[in-house]
Amino acid sequence: RGCIVGSDLSVLSLVVVKQGEQDIAGLTDTTVPKRLGPKRASKIRKFFNLSKEDDVRKYVIRREVQPKAEGKKAYTKAPKIQRLVTPLTLQRKRHRQALKRRRAEASREAEAEYKQLLAKRVKESKQEKAERRRTSSMQKSASA
Repeated sequence: RGCIVGSDLSVLSLVVVKQGEQDIAGLTDTTVPKRLGPKRASKIRKFFNLSKEDDVRKYVIRREVQPKAEGKKAYTKAPKIQRLVTPLTLQRKRHRQALKRRRAEASREAEAEYKQLLAKRVKESKQEKAERRRTSSMQKSASA
């Protein structure tokens, strides 16, 4: 369709590119605040210009909700902060790293044990071969 406008269209999506001297009633004369604030921890930090040490939970944008039932008190709602680094997440990370370290150590020990076993078997087979050679050479010398 492109830029062709006809009478058969029910809705047009437009963007105000440049504002003139006068306001357009109901469009540019009022500012509507955003209903929801940021939800992600890093975006809340960016929005309020916080440092890493500041507690993000104190800066969450809360909104007041009026209950439908009469006589009930108004309450506030706040989003669940995503990607929030808590002591529990740090503990889990430490635990995962410890498990990884333990597994690596165990595999190193198993490898060393296996190499020892291989060396022992190679040594035994060499001894067996030497023993067979000795016995066969003794038999040859005895028969000759």
